[in-house]
Amino acid sequence: MSTRPLALFIMTLAAAEAAPRILVHGHRGARAVRPENTMAAFEYAIESGVDVLELDLAVTADNVLVASHDPVLPEEICVGPAGTRTIREMTLERLRQFDCGSKPNPKFPRQKAVPGARVPTLDEVLALAPRGVFEFNIETKIFRDRPALTPPPAEFARLLVEAIRRHGLEKRVMIQSFDFRTLQEAARIAPEIRRSALYAGAPRDLTALAREAGATILSPHHSLVNKRVAERARAAGLHLVPWTANTPAEWDRLIEARVDAIITDDPAALIGYLKARGRR
Repeated sequence: MSTRPLALFIMTLAAAEAAPRILVHGHRGARAVRPENTMAAFEYAIESGVDVLELDLAVTADNVLVASHDPVLPEEICVGPAGTRTIREMTLERLRQFDCGSKPNPKFPRQKAVPGARVPTLDEVLALAPRGVFEFNIETKIFRDRPALTPPPAEFARLLVEAIRRHGLEKRVMIQSFDFRTLQEAARIAPEIRRSALYAGAPRDLTALAREAGATILSPHHSLVNKRVAERARAAGLHLVPWTANTPAEWDRLIEARVDAIITDDPAALIGYLKARGRR
C-alpha cells in the first residue's frame, strides 16, 4: 500500500496548523442578513460562531449609550413618530418608539426583516457576553464638525468605560474610532482596554497613524491593505483588522496579506470560507 496519500494528508494538516487563524468580526452584527446593530443581528452572528461583535455607538439625550451607526435614524430602515430623528435629541423612551427592523436595507437583498426590532442599549448588547467567548469591537461615532451629535470626547469615553467595567468585560472589549479623541481619553482612564485606529482615505503611513491614536490595533479600509502594509503592521507590533470586506476576492487578498482579522457584513459566509481554506 502506498504511503503517498498519508504523507500528503500529514503535509496538508501541518500547513493548516502553521497558518495563523484569522478572526471574524461581524460588522454591525451581521448586516448582510439581519437589520444592522439590532439584537437579532448580534444573536445571529453569535450563533454563526463569530469571534467579535462589531457595533457602533450613539448617545441619547439622557446619556444612554445605544447601538446605532447613524446619529440621525435613517428613514430607509427605521420607522417611527414624527419629529426629530437625531438620537442625541431623544430620550431612550422616545427612541424605543422607532422600529428599525421592519424595512430590510435595499443594499442587502438577503437581509431578513425583523419587525419590531428596536435600537438596543449598549448594556443589552454587552449582556450577551455569557453566550460565548466572543469579544466586542465598539466604535464611538463622534464628529469634530458636528459636536452637538454626541457628548464631548471625555464624557463619551467615560460613559463607555463605565459600561464596560459594569459588565466586567475589560479583557473582551476593544474601542475603535475614526476620531482619536475618544481613544486617547479611553487610554487615559482605562489603559487596560484595547484601542483600534480606524482609517479611510488616501494611502499614508498607517503605523504612524496607530501611534498617533495611541492604538495597538490598526483598522483601515480593506482596499488599503496589502502584504507590505501587513508586514509593517506586524513589525510595529500592531494587530491588523481591515474593514469591511464582503467578497471572496477581497477575502483572498486579505488572507494572502496575513491579516489578523476581517470585519465583514456576512460573518457566517466568511467563517465557512476560512474553514474551507484551513484558516479556522
